[in-house]
Order: sequence, then C-alpha cells, then structure tokens
Amino acid sequence: MAVSRDEDKLERLGSFIRDRRNQARLSLRKLSEQAGISNPYLSQIERGLRKPSAEILQSIARALRISAETLYIQAGILDDGGEDRSVQTAIFSDTVLSERQKQMLVEIYETFRREQALEGDEDPEVDDATDVPDT
Repeated sequence: MAVSRDEDKLERLGSFIRDRRNQARLSLRKLSEQAGISNPYLSQIERGLRKPSAEILQSIARALRISAETLYIQAGILDDGGEDRSVQTAIFSDTVLSERQKQMLVEIYETFRREQALEGDEDPEVDDATDVPDT
C-alpha cells in the first residue's frame, strides 16, 4: 500500500517533533503539559496519525522553544522554497489575528504568487487608470 504525500508529510512532522522533544529531554507528558494539549493527541501527532492546526503547532513550538515557522514548514503550511518569506513571517508574527486567520492569509498570498508565476508576470505593470493621483 502506497503512502500518500500528506501521510508522508505528517510522519515527517511527527518525527521532527519527537526528535526535538528528545533533544530537549522532555517526556511526551511534559511536552503535552507545556503545550497545553492532551498527551494522547501529542502522541498521535508524533506518530503521524493527526494533522495539527497552526494553533497547536504554535503551542508545540513555544514549548519546544523553536520558531513556529519551523513547524509550519514541516507541516507544509509554509513553503520552504528559499524565497523571501518576509510576508509570511509578518503575518505569523501578528498578535491580533487568530492562527486560522494567519493561515488563511498565507494561503491566499501563496495562491496569488503561484498565479502570477503561471502567468509569467512576476512584476505586473500598474494600470494607469488605477494610479493614485499625487497630492
């Protein structure tokens, strides 16, 4: 039976979290307490059986003392394309937006970027009709 890309990604994410937990010398129970999630749920994440939300990943990252962006990349929420991620970093650093809102903004941004790349128009010219007049 072939493993799907999503299942493979979840297994890699779980393995990454487990490795970081072991490096930090934290038990599964201790990390779950520090992250504010249940022990069985964290165990399922580590075994690649559950797909955690961006909010859960942020809690785990905080408990492991690593950047949430690191886990977002591992989970496939952010691309690890080597491109400038200043927009994504700014979105995920916002303290007012919910984690779901942040995730949706990044997805919308990445969709626009992909559409521009497909059109071969990385730097579209501004339409004169939409220019803001100088004041």
